[in-house]
Amino acid sequence: MSSRLIRCIVISMALAGLALITWSAWIPAKALLAQELLAQAWQQTLLGEERVRPWPWADTWPVARLRTTDGQSLYVLAGASGASMSFGPGHVSTSAPPGAADNVALAGHRDTHFAFLEDLKPGDVLTLETASTPTRYVVESAEIVHESRVDVLERTGRSELTLITCFPFDAVVPGGPLRFVVHAAASHSEIAEASGTLPPRGSRMIAESPHPGR
Repeated sequence: MSSRLIRCIVISMALAGLALITWSAWIPAKALLAQELLAQAWQQTLLGEERVRPWPWADTWPVARLRTTDGQSLYVLAGASGASMSFGPGHVSTSAPPGAADNVALAGHRDTHFAFLEDLKPGDVLTLETASTPTRYVVESAEIVHESRVDVLERTGRSELTLITCFPFDAVVPGGPLRFVVHAAASHSEIAEASGTLPPRGSRMIAESPHPGR
């Protein structure tokens, strides 16, 4: 093998390594930049603007902010498309809009924004903030369903939050047919404030059964 060929191989390998390092650094930088732009769009939304796109070519915009039990603050994006969920959980458009006194469904990836779903337990509190008001939800239960179970997205007339992600959480191959679904109901204080009434004495919101299901 000639020295010229060896030099070409070495240079090619060095360039490939540099490209790999640059790409690996760009991915987290891109994610941080996206969150900063989403934060700016959300602030504009709080000031009364509608459908504020975080960047000019975006086909989504923040519609709410989800605060989790472990301290995360996640911007919820319009639509549950793959493009939207690359940057945060997405609102399933066929469900009730965030802030409505009905079933609000959000979807997210199991290995990023919705990884925390695996650790939720009955009694945990989640807060969904819109431009007009925050709503506190208490986790009631979780269940594993087939992707064909679209009934979990339907409007129920009950103030609740449904969080959906793929299952199992440690799956090597993504996109399987199972979904992990968390059901949370608006706290009594939220319902009382919205209706102007107090909850029945002795009533309880939290399901204590360890078995998944509603």
